[in-house]
Amino acid sequence: MTAGTIVLWRHGQTDYNVAMRLQGQTDIPLNETGRAQAETAAAVLAELRPDAIVASDLSRAVATASALASRLDLPVVTDPRLRERDFGDWEGLHGDVIAERWPDAHEVWRAGGHPEGVRAERRGDVGTRFAAGVTDAASRLEPSQTLVVVAHGACITAGITTLLGLDAETWGGLQGLNNCHWSVLGASSRTPHRRLLSHNVRA
Repeated sequence: MTAGTIVLWRHGQTDYNVAMRLQGQTDIPLNETGRAQAETAAAVLAELRPDAIVASDLSRAVATASALASRLDLPVVTDPRLRERDFGDWEGLHGDVIAERWPDAHEVWRAGGHPEGVRAERRGDVGTRFAAGVTDAASRLEPSQTLVVVAHGACITAGITTLLGLDAETWGGLQGLNNCHWSVLGASSRTPHRRLLSHNVRA
């Protein structure tokens, strides 16, 4: 038993997004634009008639999920495994500041490697915990049902990679999600039993 369709939806815009500051697990709320984005996207996603909504417990994800839940009279179940990647010492900083203070680690990060010495969570670990949260939520639904997961850009990308049976630590072939865009995974009879149907879709 598992949901046949999984929609992975990134939260709406925040002030940190506008300022290009790294959010990570810092709990930054949606701004006015983000709230409007969530309502617009929710109107489209409601047409899919999802059967369950699960979200990261960070407020920007919960608020985005609530825009959809209120249209469907569904609860929003939160799961901390769906939180954004923890960026450690870099959280709240602009990329230029990071490059100035940690030039070597920043260069490694921009090249797709792991920045050592800044207490950042590894991509592979993010993908594993995120995929586990999604898999648990999906396991409570039937193959004919749809699950909506509301979370964050980096963790969704790592999670999709893991759910497709790839190594999120080393494989970076997916484009990141824009604010309030979503991707859709369908069921597959072949291992790893998920396939990517669409990616970075907007309302």
